[in-house]
Amino acid sequence: MKQLFITSLVIMAIYFNTETTGFAQGPVKHYTLADTLRGSITLERSWWDVQRYELTLKPDFNGKQISGSNKIIYKVTKPNDGQLKMQIDMADPLIIDSVVYNDSKKLDFEHQASVWYIKVPKQGKKEENNVHIFYHGKVHQAIRAPWDGGFIFGLDSLKRPWMTVACQGLGASIWYPNKDHQGDEPDRGASLTMTVPDTLVAVGNGRLVFKKNNADGTITVKYNVVNPISNYCIIPYIGKYVNFKEQYAGEKGKLDVNYWVLDYNYEKAKQYMPDQVHKMFKSMEHWFGPYPFYEDGYQLIDASHTGMEHQSAVSYGNRYKFGYMGRDGSGTGWGFKWDFIIIHESGHEWFGNNITTNDLADMWVHEGFTNYSETLFVDYTFGEQAGNEYNYGIRTGIKNDKLIIPAYNVNAQGSGDMYPKGGNLLHSIRHSMNNDELFRSILRGLNQEFYHQTVTSAQVEAYISKVAKYDYSKVFDQYLRTLQIPELEFYMANGKVFYRWKNCVAGFNLPLVLGGKSQMPLRIVPSEKWQNLTLKAGQEDLLSAKEIEKMYYIKVL
Repeated sequence: MKQLFITSLVIMAIYFNTETTGFAQGPVKHYTLADTLRGSITLERSWWDVQRYELTLKPDFNGKQISGSNKIIYKVTKPNDGQLKMQIDMADPLIIDSVVYNDSKKLDFEHQASVWYIKVPKQGKKEENNVHIFYHGKVHQAIRAPWDGGFIFGLDSLKRPWMTVACQGLGASIWYPNKDHQGDEPDRGASLTMTVPDTLVAVGNGRLVFKKNNADGTITVKYNVVNPISNYCIIPYIGKYVNFKEQYAGEKGKLDVNYWVLDYNYEKAKQYMPDQVHKMFKSMEHWFGPYPFYEDGYQLIDASHTGMEHQSAVSYGNRYKFGYMGRDGSGTGWGFKWDFIIIHESGHEWFGNNITTNDLADMWVHEGFTNYSETLFVDYTFGEQAGNEYNYGIRTGIKNDKLIIPAYNVNAQGSGDMYPKGGNLLHSIRHSMNNDELFRSILRGLNQEFYHQTVTSAQVEAYISKVAKYDYSKVFDQYLRTLQIPELEFYMANGKVFYRWKNCVAGFNLPLVLGGKSQMPLRIVPSEKWQNLTLKAGQEDLLSAKEIEKMYYIKVL
């Protein structure tokens, strides 16, 4: 039965990726059983729902190994007669030592590559139980974090130990046992208890619960989050950290903000970080609504890699310089006026952490919206024209090499175009509405409607169409599910403009509003058939190919 279930998922994945709509879909990838075990809700995952993780960690810097445990508290969603095992994910070469059920009974388990199957007793629907998993071993190390992922046993510039993890995509199972599927977050949060040398400081997500000196050259520190959190966002930070803090007057009241930086960065961090964080919050709360994790606070933490959106504990490695590692991805100069990592990675607190996709295939919801948070930040801070220029500039990063949304159920990640193309899709939709209050209400509404939830791209797309009172489904299909850039063909004759779409999906209906802030804007809704509209005086000047392409991610013929 299990094999039939898995095989059907593999076939579905391949079918999705080879389905044709008459347009190039990019290279076809064939997926393995391991991909399906990781990316789908298998039978061994389907009967239980994670409520909370309680993690412990003791890293061995010199041995490049770790030991620890994870107490997984879960709710039974389907009766299990004891014949169905529990799937736990943890990557080689880590080893599970023992599993204890409900703090009393040891359970047997077996191991197939990165999947561990625990033999559990009979359990009834709605029961809440726990398995406490103890493990140890060598751990996969990142080589080029955060791009390849893994545990990081690094050194700071003074050659002192500096440890952390980056594991998005690769998965948190690279360093601790869990249900490594993006669609099942621990509903009641997680804790991370770390035992480290007493010469170092350990920081985790959320708030400090306790710090204890063990009188053996080590300390034990516990951090806790009360909100749902993605597995890959639970992260240890261990090094020569010092702290400064403040309270930010946010939309929901006072927000506790902590900065954890290496000791030699303290002075410059105090001058640099708060200014950028304040500007970030002003823009993000304006466009997206209140910061989603007031209960857990916000932390910005020095990291040995460029940065990641770890919930309530954002990692920072941008060298205290504006731009992204000394570059402006837009090529306009606007990207040199703010710190890319602080703005972008913090933007993920709304899209990625508050709203999380069930499947990695829908990751554009994380990255496209957060990419667009950059444009919105530039718009809010430097003005609308600056935002338009920045958004147009980042198009140089679009490759149209493969689909943004790949196969589902196989832990597949789409094209990196999900960042700039996703941002340009949203910019195009915004201009097509010609109503920033409506657009802003949609962004804020998404963060209310799907507050602390896991979702699908389809849900997000449908919500936007519903609130906008316009069906954007074909617009999403065009940009997310094909590689084609829609083409606008038009000409003017006898006081009229004649227009149509080409190189587009059937039914593509992106409205174009030209001269939106003028007293005489021109709105057209092209289709694949020729249409025409009588122009009013002065509207001919609005039909500039260059200006149209700046506002919309299309080609004008």
